[in-house]
Amino acid sequence: MSNIATTSAAGRRIASLLDAGSFVEIGGAITARTTDFNMQDKDTPGDGVITGYGVIDGNLVYVYSQNADVLNGAIGEMHAKKIANIYDMAMKMGAPVIGLIDCAGLRLQEATDALESFGTLYLKQALASGVIPQITAIFGTCGGGLAVVPALADFTFMEAKDAKLFVNSPNAIPGNEIGKCDTSSPRFQSEETGLVDGIGTEAEILGNIRSLVCMLPCNNEEDASYSECGDDLNRACVGIENAVEDTAIALANISDNSIFFETKKDYARDMVTGFIRLNGMTVGAVANRSKVYDAEANVVAEFDGSLSVRGAKKAAEFVEFCDAFNIPVLTLTNVNGYTAAKCSEKNIAKAAAKLVYTFANATVPKVNVVIGKAFGSAYVAMNSKGIGADMVYAWPTAEIGMMDAGLAAKIMYADADSATQREKAAEYKELQSSPLSAARRGYVDTIIQPADTRKYVIGAFEMLFTKREERPSKKHGTV
Repeated sequence: MSNIATTSAAGRRIASLLDAGSFVEIGGAITARTTDFNMQDKDTPGDGVITGYGVIDGNLVYVYSQNADVLNGAIGEMHAKKIANIYDMAMKMGAPVIGLIDCAGLRLQEATDALESFGTLYLKQALASGVIPQITAIFGTCGGGLAVVPALADFTFMEAKDAKLFVNSPNAIPGNEIGKCDTSSPRFQSEETGLVDGIGTEAEILGNIRSLVCMLPCNNEEDASYSECGDDLNRACVGIENAVEDTAIALANISDNSIFFETKKDYARDMVTGFIRLNGMTVGAVANRSKVYDAEANVVAEFDGSLSVRGAKKAAEFVEFCDAFNIPVLTLTNVNGYTAAKCSEKNIAKAAAKLVYTFANATVPKVNVVIGKAFGSAYVAMNSKGIGADMVYAWPTAEIGMMDAGLAAKIMYADADSATQREKAAEYKELQSSPLSAARRGYVDTIIQPADTRKYVIGAFEMLFTKREERPSKKHGTV
């Protein structure tokens, strides 16, 4: 590594991210080519970005790290070309690309040359999408057109104190100023836009990237995401029924050694997405959530159990990633319908359609466990047998049907007295909304005890390991 690389924050980040001594720099001698506006008098080592390759826990990765010590990390022609070259090499080798961003934006002295090279970088990212994992982490400024780069990536992290992510700066938005609403802050980008998977200190972010890389396939054809399983495959998930509200806890309970890497954890918290391990295999997990508990078992957020616009979008994006990289998908379903609100109504049909399409279009192994309510077409959208789930299990306490039995009885027997309505509600629950009723119709494959959930889902994915399924020949869908 060059001297500038070892002494700069950009270089130190690479050294902290990769296995010790594994980084090999590429293009360290490159500098800016332009001479406009006396640029020849400026020192531009590496043209403001360090690029190369190394390993994370033995897995090959390609890395670029922007150097704010050189023209504030501004992107010029050669800067962008160095990153594009890393993408070319990563595509040939089938390895992930990790971008460590700290940049003042496009270099004004190079204008059209920088823009053209920037477009080339967008193209490389688009071509790499679904072929190799792309991860970005923002440690300083990421503004304007550069904000598209983390949006094109699969996973993005932000440093909690100094990172800024924006297309338009907060003060440039009509009617807003940064003191009123900092739209560039990590909190806004993680909670409101859903662009950021996690925020934290620099060390925490680099550690999270290492963990994530070790859970992901290296590309869409070869899989290095398996690890040795030291956990009992038949381990009983004792007390998992108590986590029916906060399914992040339930997923950790099911997973090998309680490993759960949650994605977009601060966005649409009524929907949980992330990666678990089952018998050493990485599995993508999607689950409805009605309560969020902290480490001290305090309720920090509560939801009404409905499928929201943001929750549907979050789940659809995650399942689409899993399908692209041949990662099996597990869902824990507990949903009572769609969110009923004026603002939600603007987008809920489209968001639900995208979720339905994504589950139906996915050809990876798909397993669903109904752990609570499964009402209406919101249940159908959550990886039901009707849209292609390979195996569907249900806990004995699950409710599967059009709606709550009591409400159904009130609608069907509106003029009856309360005793009759209660009687008809019990009858409706037995005939139409019990898991046994669904199992008799083939919509549920097996009714399982909550404690046996881990054993059954591991068995299902083992059985589905060699699954092959074709879709109609077409260029791509349009949903």
